[in-house]
Amino acid sequence: MENFKYATGRRKTSIAKIWLSKGTGKILVNGKDFKDYFKRSNHQMQIVRPFEIINQSSDYDVKCKVTGGGLTGQAGAMVHGISKAILLFDENLKATLKKEKLTTRDSRSVERKKYGHKKARRSFQFSKR
Repeated sequence: MENFKYATGRRKTSIAKIWLSKGTGKILVNGKDFKDYFKRSNHQMQIVRPFEIINQSSDYDVKCKVTGGGLTGQAGAMVHGISKAILLFDENLKATLKKEKLTTRDSRSVERKKYGHKKARRSFQFSKR
């Protein structure tokens, strides 16, 4: 049964498990349609972007289980996972997706809070008296 490919995408603290199969362009996220799960239009555009770049927006079905983080991180994790899964179907698309930086994990995450500071870098207000 080799009709689907599995890939994992990550962004910040979010993890997206992607099952990609040939189909009609249906995208399910945690059992819901992706437009119901991601209400913001910029998240919706971001998720569809890998398919638009390779000009195959209605050739694949996506089933995704996404956990952790917020909606922006989850959308970024989905893009990373979808791009990796597309490459498992067709290795020739690597140059196209790599040029758009979709196959690279965005490693930026929140910096930890340091002791003696209010936040990661913000110090408490200095008082001379």
